[in-house]
Amino acid sequence: MLEMEIDSIRVSLANYQRVVILKERQSDRYLPIWIGPSEAEAIAMKLQDVSVPRPLTHDLLRSVIYGLGAAIRHILVSDLHDDTFFAKLILDNDGKTLEVDSRPSDAIALAVRARVPIFVNEAVLDKAGVLLDKETGKVTTPEVGHQEGNREVKEEDIKRMSAFKDLIESLDIDDLGADKGKELEG
Repeated sequence: MLEMEIDSIRVSLANYQRVVILKERQSDRYLPIWIGPSEAEAIAMKLQDVSVPRPLTHDLLRSVIYGLGAAIRHILVSDLHDDTFFAKLILDNDGKTLEVDSRPSDAIALAVRARVPIFVNEAVLDKAGVLLDKETGKVTTPEVGHQEGNREVKEEDIKRMSAFKDLIESLDIDDLGADKGKELEG
């Protein structure tokens, strides 16, 4: 498991879909995950400390978990199959660890509310993580199972990561991470 932080929430100019970009804390590896507009707004609102008069769904879920005597320890983006990410909420209830299946977007929205760490299984980063070449600004992927060696993204890699094709092609590399973009752009 690798600890991540939310780098930014972006809107793809190609199709107006939202994507949350997680960044590995100990490296320059990024993980883009497509999310719905409601979840993007819920994450962005909390990151920007926007207060709402009534609790949103993720606020309610956090209150229910704590009200039942459990604690949220962390969330985990646990798997990736056919361009679909899977996540788990890791809860502690009376010394027992509970894993609850979740969509990554909901798990991330809950993590920012509970102020708990976000982790990603290394296999998920190996499949879908991207690096940025600091000299050229080009997106690269790490050689599978080999951290030091990077290679430029090839067409077959883009096809393999079909869910991210529009995002990768529309990323403004100069802007990525420049302001730690905790804003919903659109």
